[in-house]
Amino acid sequence: MTTPDIIPFAEGEAQLDWIGLTDAIAAGHDLPKAEIADSFLYRGGDTLLNRAAWIDGLGLAVKSATIFPGNAAAGKPAVNGGVSLYSDADGTLAAIVDFHLVTKWKTAGDSLLAARRLARADSAVILIVGAGTVARSLIHAYGAAFPAARVLVWNRTGARARELARDFAHVTAVDDLARAVGEADIVSCATMSTEPVLRGDWLRPGTHVDLIGAYRPDMREADDAALTRARVFVDSVDTTVGHIGEIKDPIARGVISGADIVAEYYDLGAFERQSEDEITLFKNGGGAHLDLMVSRYILDRWRQR
Repeated sequence: MTTPDIIPFAEGEAQLDWIGLTDAIAAGHDLPKAEIADSFLYRGGDTLLNRAAWIDGLGLAVKSATIFPGNAAAGKPAVNGGVSLYSDADGTLAAIVDFHLVTKWKTAGDSLLAARRLARADSAVILIVGAGTVARSLIHAYGAAFPAARVLVWNRTGARARELARDFAHVTAVDDLARAVGEADIVSCATMSTEPVLRGDWLRPGTHVDLIGAYRPDMREADDAALTRARVFVDSVDTTVGHIGEIKDPIARGVISGADIVAEYYDLGAFERQSEDEITLFKNGGGAHLDLMVSRYILDRWRQR
């Protein structure tokens, strides 16, 4: 039996590049549509989440996440886990990949693929709303496709935005969100907000909006005006429309309809800007199929090192 590859964070990440990753995600959507399933186990406030995906021709992946909120008091990460990647040919275990490596590159790479298709090629100002771990990943990811762009970062707690900005020469912390949105060509939201922080009437023509943070039915990052002013795209209809408040809530209230979603990644050819002035909006919903595509890319690069 072949010994599976064990891919840790730092050593694995050293083999990766953002443009190559987005090309791999695009290629993954040329294959048959993924079969996906999620399962949950609970013990008080602790959770085990298993997300599984199978793509014919690519393989199988099970991403296990343990969420132990009490870890924070002991100075430990609250979220841990791993990704088990299996051969499509015989079901044998091909690799175990660091959970945080897959999550980092999946989340930012998902958004970057949409931006490469929908944002204006001459985008010069990128605003990141939120200053957490995902924001840091987005700075690196967007920098690969828009290397000359200036990056602004806003956070409810301004000190966190300033702390993040100090680590990058081309990043500036801002306090006035409305003004920053009005200056930006790309607005990427990565917050834990349950109420909209981004208002559609702040957006200037030609802006591309990237929404990452909302992942539950009770979460929104952008208001109704942002959705009605924009052409709306999602990574997966199956994992966004019925599950995430960003899309589910305005559809339920009749603000938009399912027909207003222009395309998902399985119709990637439709991800294109129709004019320089139109506003485009992409909802990054994640999903186990993306974990599989990203894990397979990581394994391929690991074996080529």
